[in-house]
Amino acid sequence: MSMRGFDLCMQATEGMNVKEECQRWFMEMKWKKVHRFVVYKIDERSRAVLVDKVGGPGEGYDELVAALPTDDCRYAVFDFDFVTVDNCQKSKIFFIAWSPTASRIRAKILYATSKQGLRRVLDGVHYEVQATDSSEMGFDVIRGRAQ
Repeated sequence: MSMRGFDLCMQATEGMNVKEECQRWFMEMKWKKVHRFVVYKIDERSRAVLVDKVGGPGEGYDELVAALPTDDCRYAVFDFDFVTVDNCQKSKIFFIAWSPTASRIRAKILYATSKQGLRRVLDGVHYEVQATDSSEMGFDVIRGRAQ
């Protein structure tokens, strides 16, 4: 993709700008396997999607869940590794739209309307999960979707 095409891709809906670091951290997770997850947040003042937290190779799903605030929205991508019934090692990338009940209505609307802009630059996501509480994105939900 040319830089011009990349710049055009970085413009999300509602005028939200997706920072280059969002795609860079995702690609490192996807190809280099140096991160297990990336959490993104929207900075309302700069109208940009930014990286909030990156989970190291030793961190897993529990650390991702712990990184999500109970009273504010976030986006996250998680690299789920598993073994199939045929004993094959597989990896699936999940996009999680986190919108807890306790978050502000304005934040819920902002995250809902800006999601597709971020999704466009995260090429290679296999599944999407929408969650308002941790039970909607429990490990059993992720495992069930992947297999």
